[in-house]
Amino acid sequence: DHGELMMTRRGLLRRLDLARVEAAIAAAERRTSAELRVSIAGLFWGSPRRVAERAFHRLGMDGTAARNGVLLFLVPWRQRLEIVADEGAARVVPAAFWAEVVADLRDAFRRGGYAEGVEAAIGTIAGELARHFPPAGPQDRNELPDPVDVGAG
Repeated sequence: DHGELMMTRRGLLRRLDLARVEAAIAAAERRTSAELRVSIAGLFWGSPRRVAERAFHRLGMDGTAARNGVLLFLVPWRQRLEIVADEGAARVVPAAFWAEVVADLRDAFRRGGYAEGVEAAIGTIAGELARHFPPAGPQDRNELPDPVDVGAG
């Protein structure tokens, strides 16, 4: 049902449990030294990819020591998800992996499983990143905040 996917940022926020998503980010970042963020876009003109890349830079995700930040950029009214991976993560994770995560999340959204879909995407990404960027132990620090960003677009 396309109607379920066509929604505003506010509509998606009502369907997501932000505390649950943020807990999933925190749990993911215990599994890997990589940094994950979720951003939910409002209305905008232009390319979702370009807006996602701007959000990636606005959030300082290109400033991690290992260049391993990953942004899940949700565009509810365009029925889009963009994943922006910094150069360190993009170098070791194949493009097909990101495409599969996007497809799985779209399927979850079609079923109405918004929080579950985002949570699963975060877990899947963390599992892959942990293979390349294992936790750094006691010296590992959270380089970026975990709350969901709702300031884009």
